[in-house]
Amino acid sequence: MNNDAARTALRQQLRDARAQLTPLQRITAAQGLAAQLEALPEFHVDQRVGIYWAVQGELALHAVVAPMRRREQQLFLPVIGAQRQLKFAPYSAATELVPNRHGIPEPQVAPEKLLMPDQLELVLVPLLGFDRRGYRLGFGGGYYDTSFAFLREGERPREPLLVGIGYSSQEIEGIAPEAWDVRLDFIATERELIDCNPVVA
Repeated sequence: MNNDAARTALRQQLRDARAQLTPLQRITAAQGLAAQLEALPEFHVDQRVGIYWAVQGELALHAVVAPMRRREQQLFLPVIGAQRQLKFAPYSAATELVPNRHGIPEPQVAPEKLLMPDQLELVLVPLLGFDRRGYRLGFGGGYYDTSFAFLREGERPREPLLVGIGYSSQEIEGIAPEAWDVRLDFIATERELIDCNPVVA
């Protein structure tokens, strides 16, 4: 089985496992995630933060968003553009949302209000699977890898900081990376905050 076929099969396996989570497990995980992110300094101070609207059983961010709003941090949701390029639209409780072609709600805002990925400071990235080196499996569209391709060059971490968000059960021992994969800086689950760029003594 080649890498593409293996990834497709693994994605389906991970989707099926995530679908088996009970409502109580999902609620508990959302609360645990918020607690784990408290240990990340950037979570408290970065002003321009990319988030996501949870769909298809993704780990919800409501418990994460609440304290960020209290701190008056600016929140942005991704909007799909041309060539699989994401831009980020300002989001508040009053923002009008309309489903995109994938059924994911997107803010309806004027084009001049959209930010490019490199204008964000912190981005919470949804995933289907992850390993501790920071490699992720997404839905296969390539939107995040395309949009944050500039982070493959130079030292990491740097802005924006990429934090993958997922259930601990989505951990995989090792993901065979592709040339276009952009590594995550951290991964936050309901159980732990994983540093994917650990300092080696």
